[in-house]
Amino acid sequence: MHKSFSEQIKALSKISKAITSDFYLDDILRLIVAVTAEALDSNICSLMLLDEKTNQLAVRATQSISEEYNKKPPLKIGEGIAGKAVQENKPMAVKDVIKEKEYKHKNIAKKEGLVSLLCVPMSVKGKTIGVINCYTSKPYDFSDEEIEILTMIANQAAVAIENTELIVKSKVIQEELETRKRIERAKGILMRDERLNEEQAYLKIRRYSMDKRKTMREVAEAIILAADMKHLKRV
Repeated sequence: MHKSFSEQIKALSKISKAITSDFYLDDILRLIVAVTAEALDSNICSLMLLDEKTNQLAVRATQSISEEYNKKPPLKIGEGIAGKAVQENKPMAVKDVIKEKEYKHKNIAKKEGLVSLLCVPMSVKGKTIGVINCYTSKPYDFSDEEIEILTMIANQAAVAIENTELIVKSKVIQEELETRKRIERAKGILMRDERLNEEQAYLKIRRYSMDKRKTMREVAEAIILAADMKHLKRV
């Protein structure tokens, strides 16, 4: 890991541009690990994300071509080096993973020639959402500068992930609101045209949805369209 500081800053700039682009999240994460591996001269660089439901860290992106590494089992919070980095929310450096009792996948490390490890948590708004791991093929002492660079990269990655999740959540919420609006309007049409009460109108939409294997939104839209067509014929 003897890349110049200017090369490392260029790497940060590349990542910043990717984060503000229209790339999909998986593309951004792949770019982050590729650029990080190059900037820090790392043998393998991987990004692990925390699944809040299972409290486990799993590899989400890596520039490694090793199938075994890419499919390694997830880690619990507090388990292994990555799990400890998340639990304590601080960088962890290991000179030799084979000799480190906390390191979990020694068989993969031996096979892939992984020796030193720098593991940095990804944090955003005080929440740790994963880690970035950088491995070397020879024993190495990570400098404060390298830890700082990887911390900046990790924080940028966390922002990219958080922003993408917020966009997805906002789209889902918008979809739900639109669906509710259409169902409410369709209920109103049935209540008016078929003299049904609110519950009867809702159950009719639901029953038709189940019978025809269509979503309630699709059924509601069909009812609204039919009512609009009737209105047009009258005009």
